[in-house]
This record gives sequence, structure tokens and C-alpha cells, in this order.
Amino acid sequence: MTGFEDKVVWITGGGTGIGRSLALEFAKRGAHVAVSGRRRGPLDAVVAEVQRLGRKALAVELDVRDDDAVKAACAEVVSHFERLDVAVANAGMGVMGRFEKLTDAEWRRQIDVNLFGVVNTARHALPELRETRGRLVLVSSISGLMCAPAGSAYSASKFAVRAIGLTLSMELQGSGVSCTLVNPGFVESDINKVDNQGVFDASREERRPKALIWSGEKAARVVVDAVHARKREFTFTGHGKIGAFLGQHLPGGVHFVFTRIAKRFVDDMAPTS
Repeated sequence: MTGFEDKVVWITGGGTGIGRSLALEFAKRGAHVAVSGRRRGPLDAVVAEVQRLGRKALAVELDVRDDDAVKAACAEVVSHFERLDVAVANAGMGVMGRFEKLTDAEWRRQIDVNLFGVVNTARHALPELRETRGRLVLVSSISGLMCAPAGSAYSASKFAVRAIGLTLSMELQGSGVSCTLVNPGFVESDINKVDNQGVFDASREERRPKALIWSGEKAARVVVDAVHARKREFTFTGHGKIGAFLGQHLPGGVHFVFTRIAKRFVDDMAPTS
């Protein structure tokens, strides 16, 4: 049983990373897929891969910060496929740096993309999902469950996404529409290749610990399983589950680790501005 035969899935941030992997996994399970993002090249590549799997696909260029553009993109997906069964609010980026060095523009960019991008996507997708008793998926992070130095802006955005996801699960109860909040640990992506100004640079080095990074394919499989089961919240990768537990239940331990044991490691990972 594939679970998504002839369903229509729309994924923001669908050109690279976990968004791309989700598009291919949904297609393997029988879904037709629309992907959105700022860069046309990666979107077209995903469309070609989905089509090689025998499913229909659509690319819609989109900056999720623009509410009117998100509304138009959602309408284009529904017009093209005549329905929407799953909407995945996945688009995001990471503004990193010590709190005192982050600018107002960097804070606004982080919140506009990671928070308002999710708000805009969910708001315009929900009326269509009500028609199909579909599934809404919000991609947060373990950074929405625990904090680390140099991550104040990113964690703030992801804590907010988690609040929205848990609230929507309550508000949608009985409507036939489910909301699955996803909290990934480290997964293959381009997040470290986009700087605090939102500029993509393929040459930027991966600063996350390579031994802990899951492949996009592995991540997509467990996420699609969670969406199929209509789980309310799903946290994954082993280190992600440990971090989430510590962040929620042993915040003093997290503070000790990041201010003593892991301080130099974190300083090396994160830029200073």
C-alpha cells in the first residue's frame, strides 16, 4: 500500500534538501507533486525526476515571504491538478550568529522566511485541504525544542512554527484535516550554503557534524510515514530525539553542555555575524 496514490502534494522549498527528497518519496508512493522555491533550475530538475517515476509534476517559482505570491501559487497548483491533498510548508533558511551581532534586517529575514512563510502557506492551503480532508505538514526543527549559542534567530522562528503546528492540531480536530509538525535533526540540505542575507553559495562548507547528518532519502521515508499516519508531531534522527528530550526536560543540562563542553565546537560551527 502506497498511501498516496493519485493524491496531490505541494511542497515549498521543494527544489533541494529534504523538500526534494520528500517530492521523490511522495511520487514513489503514487502522488503527483508540485514543488515551489526561489530557484527555477532545481525545481525543474525535481519535476523531471518525478516525471521519470511516472507521476505528474509542476514547478512554481515562489518566495514564501510574499503572501500574494503564495496565494497565487496555491491557486496554480489547484488549477493544474484540480485538487490538493497534502501541503508541506518546508521552505526555510538559517540566520546564524551571536545575538548582539545580528542586524535588524537579518532578524526580519529569518522571521519572514521561516515563520511568515509557514503562515502564508498554511493559510492559503487549508481551504483546499478542507475540501479533500487532507494533510498539512509544517517543517520545524529540533531547534524549536532546544537552543544553542549563535542560534537565537533560527530557534525563535522554529519555536514559533512549533506553536502554530500544535495549535492547528487542536483547531483542526474533527475537521478531517490533520496537521503534522515535523522536527528534524541534521539532514542533508543546502541550509548552510545560504548566508544571513539569503544568498546561495554552493562553495560554502558544511559546518554541521557529518557523522550525524541523515540522508534526504532516509529522512523523507520516515516523514512520509508520519504524514500518512496523521501524527500530530514527529521528531527524528537519534540525536534529534535526544536533543528534543534534553531541551524540554533537562534545560540545565543543555546549558551546561553548550557553555562548557561544546562551547568551542559551537563557536567553530557558527559565523559571528
